[in-house]
Amino acid sequence: MTTKTLAAIVFSAVVPAAAQLAAPNASGVTMGHVHMTVKSVEAQTHFWVDIMGGKLVKNQKIEMVQFPGVYLLFRQGDPSGPPAGSVVDHFGFVVKDMPGAIAKWQANGLLVEQTGVNPNQRYVTAPDGIRLEVFGDPNLPVPVQMNHIHIFPPAQDVPVMKAWYAKTFGGVPGRRDSVARPGNWIETDDLPGVNLSIAPSDTRRAPTVGRSLDHIGFEVKNLPEFVKKLEAQGVKFDEEVRPSQNSTKVKVAYLTDPWGTRIELTEGLAPAVH
Repeated sequence: MTTKTLAAIVFSAVVPAAAQLAAPNASGVTMGHVHMTVKSVEAQTHFWVDIMGGKLVKNQKIEMVQFPGVYLLFRQGDPSGPPAGSVVDHFGFVVKDMPGAIAKWQANGLLVEQTGVNPNQRYVTAPDGIRLEVFGDPNLPVPVQMNHIHIFPPAQDVPVMKAWYAKTFGGVPGRRDSVARPGNWIETDDLPGVNLSIAPSDTRRAPTVGRSLDHIGFEVKNLPEFVKKLEAQGVKFDEEVRPSQNSTKVKVAYLTDPWGTRIELTEGLAPAVH
């Protein structure tokens, strides 16, 4: 089992300058996207592009906000609630200029919270109650980058979830020190481009479907073969491999982990590089 600090997590998630997503692991998996159901796509775009520094990109009809290591996708709708209370509570970025980011959030009237003792950690709340945990690292090679997804299974299921993500997607099991509260260790699985942080919950939380953070996504090499491999391991799929309705270049498949996290697998999500 490996242990990591924030600096190590940031280093392990670095995305090559020439590539938007990190190179896949031996299982052919890398972090892909976070998909949100939101009341206003315009409001979300303003937050993620104008305030957080993302870039609008398209893959045919699929519109996304691009950050190093992840794409954010939005679907107009009426979410049943914020991510808080569901199994995926929040996700996290790292920024190079933390004081500048805090000043910008405050100037835009956003809710900014510090939950621990670390001056380089904050939560900022996007529209639809989507909380983003942000760490500061002045040595980051880019202005902003994907970092982690924080998942909360029942306490007794933490080791089971850790083993499931390792077996299913090739995650590398480990532990990391809490950035907000140093000395409180968090169980993890590392995938290229993202740290899956697994923390215990006192109760079984609601599934992600229908929440403003509806599902997470992994990009996969040779998706049909990957799905066959998982089915042979006993993984059940909600939707088998099919072409995307919005891009002829993209294949998709859906499953739900045993704790209610809906997961979209994609192949070909990244826009063509010109």
